This record gives sequence, structure tokens and C-alpha cells, in this order.
Amino acid sequence: MRVARTRGVLVSLMGAVAALAALVLLGVLVPGHGLYAVTGAVAILMIGATIFQPAAIPVLAMPALVVVQRIGGESTNLSFSDFALFAAFWPAVLLGPRPYSKPMRSLLWLSAIYQLTTLFTVVANPYKANTIEWFHAWLSVAGAIIVGWVIGRSGQARVALTLFLVCCAAIAVLTVIQWVGQLAQGDTGPVYLHVPYEMNKNFVGNLLAFAAVAAYARPPWLRWSPWLTRAAFWLCTAAVVGSQARQALIGLGVALVFLCLRRSSGVKHSRWILLGLVPAAYYVGTLLAEQITSGNQFNSTYQRLTWYQEALSVWTSHQWFGVGLRWWTAGRTQYGFQPPNAELEVLTSAGTVGLVGFLILMVGAVVILWRVNPVYGSLGVAVVGMRLVEGQFDLFWVSVQVSVPFAIAGICLGALVHDDPARGGGGGLGEITTDGGPRTRASASASRQTCTDIEDAVTP
Repeated sequence: MRVARTRGVLVSLMGAVAALAALVLLGVLVPGHGLYAVTGAVAILMIGATIFQPAAIPVLAMPALVVVQRIGGESTNLSFSDFALFAAFWPAVLLGPRPYSKPMRSLLWLSAIYQLTTLFTVVANPYKANTIEWFHAWLSVAGAIIVGWVIGRSGQARVALTLFLVCCAAIAVLTVIQWVGQLAQGDTGPVYLHVPYEMNKNFVGNLLAFAAVAAYARPPWLRWSPWLTRAAFWLCTAAVVGSQARQALIGLGVALVFLCLRRSSGVKHSRWILLGLVPAAYYVGTLLAEQITSGNQFNSTYQRLTWYQEALSVWTSHQWFGVGLRWWTAGRTQYGFQPPNAELEVLTSAGTVGLVGFLILMVGAVVILWRVNPVYGSLGVAVVGMRLVEGQFDLFWVSVQVSVPFAIAGICLGALVHDDPARGGGGGLGEITTDGGPRTRASASASRQTCTDIEDAVTP
């Protein structure tokens, strides 16, 4: 006991001396190197916050995940979202709470299987972008899951997802304002935001669809206000419509159907919302019909058909291992497009072997989250499944649009263990329940809370 206490005192003393030395160095740098001084001060602040609370940086990373502004020069060009995820990963994996639950370990194994199957294309096609993207895909899936786990396991799920939802609501407000302005001028085209940074319609639509699903699901362990989440849901949904991102509308519709029909999720959802999917489906069909009947061979519908054919041509030339990850940026073929379909993208990049790993990852993740206690797992199933649906009609491996759903899934699994350590941490799939099956203490308490707080509430 005395040795441990002495060791703790020495560690604290060494930390204090190191912090003092760093502050002195910052003081020296301030007059001539203000930027470096500020950067160092922020770094010290983050290190201190991490020592106090390992989930501090992961929590702050959640709102940063929505920022796709590119940073760095040509050699280090990456999105701020990737940078934030990378920065949050290290304290999460080194200082985050352990052990991982069985569902959490299963998700990480699925990610490892995908990485193994795509390693063949890295070896078969040695070029820089291929190797970098291999690590990037690993960070976007496994890294995001671990970051989310630490947030949920540390009891910070509400704070992190609230920050994420607030940032998405701000983007939704800008989207709706621009959409209304365009309509007032007779412009019925999609919305492309330029403030505060460049955001195309597909990014806006997919991101805000995730936020709309989170607001609609409103699991009881988040303790969100029903009225505020309703407002956030309708605001984000309106912005998705204004963006005219058809794959986002389809994915959102599928997620809403799932949340409405699944029982025991801890929240009472009105099925009247399903009637709203009829005009949404009509709207998507109208947009598609207009492009088909226009005869314009260069619109998005006809262009996709052309890209599908060309992607199959690329795959047939390298069927087993593909031509390499991000081949469209490396001049690997005569084509320069990213296939707008998840399976075709993986087939061309990593071949048949990679596609097997991709299907194991995505389908396996949905199955694992499906089998988790619905109070915690339903939101994870909705966002990961929605991403898979969206990927059938658009680009899949786009950083934010992959990392966000897997981070939310990790939060769900971490929150389960935080709320019920005895059942959530040890058993993994043993604490899993389906409709009508055994329920955990967390599920029962969540249901009681739901009955008390929102007995008569009907979410949108």
C-alpha cells in the first residue's frame, strides 16, 4: 500500500514538473511563434482533460465528425473529420475502459476479417493510395467503434450525441434556409452548401439522415426531451428532402420502418409516420422519372448506369483481388470515377475476396446489433443498416458517412455495459434479448422510465 502511494506521488510530481516545463516553453514561444504556442497549449489542455476523463477527446470528436473541410497540404490532405477521429482513437484505445463486451469484440473481429480480405489487394497492387486507404478504412470502422464504445461505457453518450445532433441541426437550418431561398427564385435544384465550408448534397443528405434517425429513435438511456427531438427530426428530415439526396431519403425511410415495427425498443413510436413515406417515395420516384424522361445522357441516373457498366469492366480484368483501393485517384485504369455502389466499389477495389469480407462485415454487424437488447441495439441497427442501404445507390467508402454510424453503434454497446455492467460486460450475446424474450435489468429499468416519462408521448 505504501509503495503504491509513493509511486502515485512520484508520478504526480513528475507530471507537475513536465507540465511546468511545457508552460515555460510555451511562454518562450509566445512572442515569436504564436501559432505554435496556441497549438501546444491546446495539446496540454487535451492531455490534461484525457487524464481526468479518458472520454474527453472522444466526446469532443463527435461534433467534429461532421466537418469535412480539408486540412493540410497536398501531401497531408485529409478531412478534419478524419483528423478528429484519429486524435480520439488513441486515448480511446489506450486509456478507455475494458474489458470489451462480447458484441463489441465481435464487431472488432468482423472489422479485422474485412481488413484481412482487403490486405490481398494491398499486396497485389503496391502503391501509396492503396496502403493509406487500407488504414483509413480500418480507422473508419474499428477506430470509430472503439471511440463510440469509450463514450458510451464512460457514461457520456448523452453529451456526445447531443453535441452531434446540435451540429447536424445547425447544418439542417442552413440547408432549409438555402432551399427556401432557391424555391423563392424558382430554382428547384438540390442544395449545395458553401458556408461554413463546402458540402455537397449527398453528404448533407446522408449526414442529416443519421441525425434524423437518432432523434426519431430517441432511446430512453439518452434522456432526450421528446419535444426537442421531434423538432430536430422534422428539421433534419426537411433538410434531407431539400438536399434531394435520393439515397438518403431511401435509407431514412427504411430506418423509420424498422424503428416503427420493432418492439421493445423502450420508446413508443406512432405508426402514422409510415403514411408520410408514401409522398416521400412519390417524390423520389418523380425525381428519377424526370431524369429518365429528360433524355439527358449526362444526368446522374444515366451516368450511374454508365459507371455500373464500366465498373464491371474493371472488375472482370482483376476478379480476385481488384485493382487496388481508391484506384480512381491513382490512374490504375482508363477510368477516373468512384463506383456509386458499395458492392461494385469493393469488387473493383478488392475483388471477389474483398467483397466476401465486406459482406461479412456489414451483414454481421447488423446481425450482432439486432441481437443486442433492443433498448440499446435498435439505434445501432438503424444507422448501420441505413448506411448499407444508402451504399446501394451512392459512394460507400466516404469517411464521415462510414465513421458516424459505426461510432453510434459503439456508443450503443458501451451504454449497455455502463447501465448494466453485470449483464452487459460479461455475457455479450448472453444478455441479448428478442421480442418476448428475457429482458435485462437495464431493459426493465429503461422501460419503467419510459412508462413514467413518456407514457402518452408519441414520437413523430
